[in-house]
This record gives sequence, C-alpha cells and structure tokens, in this order.
Amino acid sequence: MKARVKFSKTGYMKFIGHLDIMRYFQKTIRRSGLDVAFTEGLSPHMIMSFAAPLGVGLTSDAEYMDIELGTPPSSSQTAIDALNRVNVEGITVTGFWQIPEDKASKAMTLVAAADYELRFRKGYAPAGDWQSGISHFYAQKEIMVLKKTKKSEKEVDIRPMIYEMSVNAGTVFMKLAAGSAANLKPELVMDAYLHSIGAEPKSFAYEIHRCEVYANIGNEKKRRLVPLGELGQEIPPG
Repeated sequence: MKARVKFSKTGYMKFIGHLDIMRYFQKTIRRSGLDVAFTEGLSPHMIMSFAAPLGVGLTSDAEYMDIELGTPPSSSQTAIDALNRVNVEGITVTGFWQIPEDKASKAMTLVAAADYELRFRKGYAPAGDWQSGISHFYAQKEIMVLKKTKKSEKEVDIRPMIYEMSVNAGTVFMKLAAGSAANLKPELVMDAYLHSIGAEPKSFAYEIHRCEVYANIGNEKKRRLVPLGELGQEIPPG
C-alpha cells in the first residue's frame, strides 16, 4: 500500500535540514509501529520520498512524504495518532491518505505550485509605505531578475511563475511555481519587489511560512491546482 503523509514543521525544527528530517522520520516511522516496507537486496532501505524539501529556516504546514506499507493501518486517524505519539515538538502529522494505483506517482514528481506567507522580522521592514506597490508589481507583464545557479547567473522573467501575490496587514501572500519544471523562491520575488520600489533587501529579513503544496491536474495553458493530499483517499475507521 502506498500512502501520503502530511506534516507541519515549526519552532526550532525549522533549523533542521532536509537530510536530518529524512533520518528523523526513518526512526519515527519504525517507533510508530507502522508496517513500513523496505527495498530488497544487500542494503535495504525504507521506501520513502519527500515532495518538496523545505529550506532551512522556513516553517510549514504543508510538508508531504510518500511511504509504502506492507499492512495498511486500520484508519488514517490511527496512523496519524501513531506517528504523533512518537513525534518531537515542532513536527506534527496532520494528514494520511492511501494513494490509488492510478495516482501513485511520487509526490516529488507531482509538485507544481506552493503557497507562502512572508513577513518581515521585527525591525527589518522598509521605512514608509512599502505595501501599496505590490498590486502594481504583480500586474506587470514581465519581471526580470538576475537568477543565480551553482554554475552561472542569468536574467530570467519570473512573472510567469508568480500565480498570485497580495498583501494584508504586513503579510505578503504568494502562490508560486514549484517543482522540477519551474521553481521560484519567495525571497527572490520579495527581493525583486523591494528593488522595484527603491528599497534595498536585507539579509535574514524575512520570516517565510509554506501553507500548501499543489499538483497540477490540468495543463500548462489551464492550470488546475489541487493540494497533494487530495490525490489520495482517507482510510475510514473500521
């Protein structure tokens, strides 16, 4: 049985990197008593994959991982409770779904977009009214930025990768492209906006929270974004 697990990552756990989160869940799943499946061969390992690893320093309500189980739990809530009994503070499992065979693609290959909330840390917000220009920034047809990679840097138009952007009471909401085909970081968008209003971005100025991760069940021309959990089915009690 293939299952998709949703969990939140908050508090001090935001400083734990992806590889350590993987190792953490390898131990947690075994302690939970779930009948997790392993690969075969001389060096078996737990069958587990993560949808979209979160950067260090970010919090989230929408982390997803896929696992394979030999024996299904009696219900989704049973699995959630078993995992949360052995979780540490800052990690909370909030969803558990069985993945039908026709939708069994790994979560990491399905990721198409993500929601973020961005706030300024205390004392880091630009002086004056920095919020009023966001609607104009989002309304532009083209937003060119210098995007750096490990090997080079080049100018790219990030506007097609910004699906929504708004601000409310100092919190900036963004729905951005995510995944292997196109991936846009919220801090890059915010840096570009600050440059557009003549403000200088500061290092470590943002608090970023990921709210949801989506798959696209439509196409490139007409996106239809659904949360990854909605591609599975809850296991009812009994």
